[in-house]
Amino acid sequence: MLRDITLGQYYQTDSLLHRLDSRVKLTATLLFIISLFLVNNLWGYVMAAAFLAVCIRLSHVPFRYMVKGMRTILFLLLFALVFNLFLTPGTPVVRLWKLTVTKEGIRMAAQIAVRLVLLIIGSSLMTLTTTPNHLTDGLESLMKPLKKLRVPVHEVAMMMSIALRFIPILMEETDKIMKAQIARGADFESGNLIQRAKAMVPLLVPLFIAAFRRANDLALAMEARCYRGGEGRTKMKPLVYQRRDYMAYAVLLLYFAAVIVIGRILPI
Repeated sequence: MLRDITLGQYYQTDSLLHRLDSRVKLTATLLFIISLFLVNNLWGYVMAAAFLAVCIRLSHVPFRYMVKGMRTILFLLLFALVFNLFLTPGTPVVRLWKLTVTKEGIRMAAQIAVRLVLLIIGSSLMTLTTTPNHLTDGLESLMKPLKKLRVPVHEVAMMMSIALRFIPILMEETDKIMKAQIARGADFESGNLIQRAKAMVPLLVPLFIAAFRRANDLALAMEARCYRGGEGRTKMKPLVYQRRDYMAYAVLLLYFAAVIVIGRILPI
C-alpha cells in the first residue's frame, strides 16, 4: 500500500501539462484547491471534477496510476465521513443507538469526501507532471515578492521541494523495512487497530535512521557541488513563459470564475 502513494512522484511522459511552466501548474493547483472550498452545491463539484478530468486527460498519466494513491487516505476519508455524519447537528434522519444521522451531516460528509478526493488527485497531478527542479524554480519565482520582507525565498522553496520529494522515498524505505521485519517474524496485520498501531512502533527507529542518513547524503552531495543558496545563483534553464502558458492562465481564470458563480449561485 505504501508504494501506492503518488504525491511527490514524477511520471515521465510527453504531454501538454508536462510542457507547461511550473508556475502555471502551481497557480492552477492553488486556485483549484481554493475553488473546492468555495463551492456550495452539486453543480460546482461536477464542474470541478470535469475540469480535473480534462487535465488528467491532457497529462497522459494513466488514471489507474493516479487513483491508486487514494488507497493510502482511505482511513482519513472514512474518519472524516463518520465524524461529520454523526456529529453534525440538524434535522434527524436515522437514529443509531445514541448517535443521530442528520440531513446536514449527510450533506457535510459528502462535501468533505468529494473535496478530499479531488484535492488529493489535483495535488498529485501537479507533482506527477512537474520535475523537482522545475517545482523548486516555480516556487522560488512565485515567492519572489517575499524577498522584500527578507524571507529566504530560495531556501524555503528548496526545503518544500525536498520535503515533497522525500515523501515517496520515505514510503519506499518504510515498505522495505516492513518486508524485512515480516521476514523475521513480525506481524503487522493481526489484532485490532491499537495492536496494529503498537506493531508499527518498531518501524520508527530504523525509519528515522534511514531518513537522517539520506538527509546527510543529500547535504554532502550539495556541499560537494559547492551549493551556497540562492544569493547570486544563476539557472541553466531559466523559466520563460510561452504562448501556451498564457492560454493556460486564461483557461484557469475562466474556470475559477465559472465554478465560483455556478457553485455558489445555482441551486442544488
